[in-house]
Amino acid sequence: MLAVLDTLTTLTAAVLPANIDISPNDSGLPGIAALRTVVGAVMTIGLILSVLALIVSAVVWGFGSNSSNPHLASRGKVGVLISCGAAIITGASVTLINFFWNVGQTVS
Repeated sequence: MLAVLDTLTTLTAAVLPANIDISPNDSGLPGIAALRTVVGAVMTIGLILSVLALIVSAVVWGFGSNSSNPHLASRGKVGVLISCGAAIITGASVTLINFFWNVGQTVS
């Protein structure tokens, strides 16, 4: 019985892969620096569009409130909340990705 267990343990160790340790490589592909520049530009555009959406939503909210139109006012309120949420997510995207990357590295 012990010989069978030793054989199974040896076979299992041979079949299962060894520990793999892979980390991000900054110089693995050409164009990584350009890609970082593009991502930074997209984040800037996202923040600018969030500000624009906030302004438009605030105007809609004001129009709805002053014209006694509750549907328009509620749409403006929702737009303000969504634009603020989009700005928060855009601004915190790098931190969120780094946080979840670190959480993923602790999984074993």
